[in-house]
Amino acid sequence: MGVLAPNGIGLEAFWDSLVAGRSGVGPITHFDASAFKSRIAGEVKGFQPLDYIDPKFKPKRMARHTQFAFAAMKMALADADFEPSEHSIDHPIPVMLGVSSTAMEILEGGWEDLSRRGPRGVSAGVVDCQPQAATQVLTMALGISARATTISSACPSGLDAIASAATMIRHGEADIAVAGGTDATITPLSMASFATAGLSSTRNSDPERASRPFDLQRDSGVISEGAGIVVLENYESAIARGVSPYLEITGYGTQGDDYASGELFGLGQTMRAALNSAGKTTEDVDYICAYGPGHPALDIVETDMVKRVFGRRAYSIPMSSIKGVTGNALSAAGPHQVITCALCFKHGIIPPTANYEVSDPRCDLDYVPGRFRNRRINVALINVRGLGGGNSSMVVERVHE
Repeated sequence: MGVLAPNGIGLEAFWDSLVAGRSGVGPITHFDASAFKSRIAGEVKGFQPLDYIDPKFKPKRMARHTQFAFAAMKMALADADFEPSEHSIDHPIPVMLGVSSTAMEILEGGWEDLSRRGPRGVSAGVVDCQPQAATQVLTMALGISARATTISSACPSGLDAIASAATMIRHGEADIAVAGGTDATITPLSMASFATAGLSSTRNSDPERASRPFDLQRDSGVISEGAGIVVLENYESAIARGVSPYLEITGYGTQGDDYASGELFGLGQTMRAALNSAGKTTEDVDYICAYGPGHPALDIVETDMVKRVFGRRAYSIPMSSIKGVTGNALSAAGPHQVITCALCFKHGIIPPTANYEVSDPRCDLDYVPGRFRNRRINVALINVRGLGGGNSSMVVERVHE
């Protein structure tokens, strides 16, 4: 697994911050946000592309989210002890990447060039700002035959990419795959748009406590950036290579909001579908890794859907959101949650919902407030919801040899 997030680069830094409930949100430094309504975000700090990317790949020309994905894949391949060039692969390796936006900083820079210098002064690269650019760079970097697929389904994109790659392995189309999500939308136009839509907190004077999932005083989520990449592998292949899997993906469901039904929100259906495909019941789930963006309405929706699916048992299942620490990294959020669950299995710890301080009568479940919880987890459910009404859920399990 490889991860870049506002709360840390690499698995150790990421996990230590989650357990401590230490937020990575702060004032925006990528541009002058002094005139903006929302002036805070979750920026990945201390990232130097050349620490991870060979100059031959021209990292300075890459969009920031492409740089993130490249670095996260390099980390994941090292963590998996998998060097593609040393293996004989008889079919292309699937590389599936979720993106909810595109190279906004390149597009905005190109528009600024056009406005100031005219058509001949535009420096934006056509290839580097296309939605599929990040995935294509990853396949090129692997150095062997690879199959590139880009998925864009808003915030669920990264989780959907991981699920799609897992399906290919389960169907025997591949033994190993690279999948995840990446986004970097902390740019003037993007942040102005998020603020106008009410999707970016205005708690500018207290950024570290601005993202407050399920808390009564939440005013909105906090937009962030980052990447999460995982190496997926057939169990027999992994064991033959002498590596130990973090977890097993056993169930998945995806559905848009169903405005024709009485339920309306599709998240309830995706949780049921994920449990059914995993062969699990609500009694089997030990932990829910919530979407929990810290939005006044969306946190209530997820809480209500969990109650509808789990009934009275909803009150006895730990359910935490990592977004109090990470902010909402859009399509990277789902992979961040998968990585979180893997580390929960490894360490026997459930991270707390950071900044959950004042209970909301409409959000009355066990959100693991205040402090991490020591708990052995065998089955976890992951939820992600996106703009436009997309919903995805995944069941992951401890690996039993």
